Amino acid sequence: MYIFILALDEDGDYNSLMNNMLDMLANRRTVRSFQEREITKEDIRAIKEATLRSPSAGNMALYSVIDVTDATEKETLAKLCDNQDMIAKAPMVWIFLADMQKWVNYYEEGGSRARGEKEKTASWRAPGLGDLHLCLQDAIIAAQTAVIAAESLDIGSCYIGDILENFEQTKTLLHLGKFTIPACMVIFGYKKNQGNLKLTARCPENAIFMENHYREPHLEQLKQDFASHEENRRKTNSLPFSNTGSIADYYYFRKHTSSFMEEMNRSTKLMFDTWTDR
Repeated sequence: MYIFILALDEDGDYNSLMNNMLDMLANRRTVRSFQEREITKEDIRAIKEATLRSPSAGNMALYSVIDVTDATEKETLAKLCDNQDMIAKAPMVWIFLADMQKWVNYYEEGGSRARGEKEKTASWRAPGLGDLHLCLQDAIIAAQTAVIAAESLDIGSCYIGDILENFEQTKTLLHLGKFTIPACMVIFGYKKNQGNLKLTARCPENAIFMENHYREPHLEQLKQDFASHEENRRKTNSLPFSNTGSIADYYYFRKHTSSFMEEMNRSTKLMFDTWTDR
């Protein structure tokens, strides 16, 4: 049995344990290449147990997780997600679903809807965007809990945003119900010995945390907020216009106006339209 966070270290020092946890979070990085070995049953069980303790709206567990173990299905997912071979090669692939279908079925098959209408205490309503938002929150929280639990076991992970693309094929492949859509996908595996790799730069604290109200940033502030990102890209000669462009140029052409982002928006709109009967 594994116990995370709420346990003393071997010297009985709770503060030391918490500091170790904070160090782990501070040094976590995305891993896209793994050792060629399966994750042990014990470690999988530990990650599952931690995931199940995730916060959940009303304790309804408005999410489900598909553990993709079939090699052919992994290969199909790799193709659907912009031909990323690392998905097919990953030892563990979990798809986190926003899942209201379970409760719709329970309401229907358990008689809650019929009793409400008969006794005129509640009228039926189909799940709406508020329900979807809560389901997505539950799923993403569960995913990040799994990522942190895996990290504590020296198991690396990588989020795959492209699971939002090609909803028609994904829906068929995974046998998804009307009120069940992909929230995210994460691949896991034991880390290779990668040495002391430099952490990716993040925005400074004052660029993210705001007090009492939203402060909309404009050009000068944005330049400061993303200065380290831009500097790192310039060092690798990867900015547009022969490396003279800005980090905004980089993301505008690489992400914002890309064909995969166009497909992601189309596919996500279809997910939401299917959910809301539009």
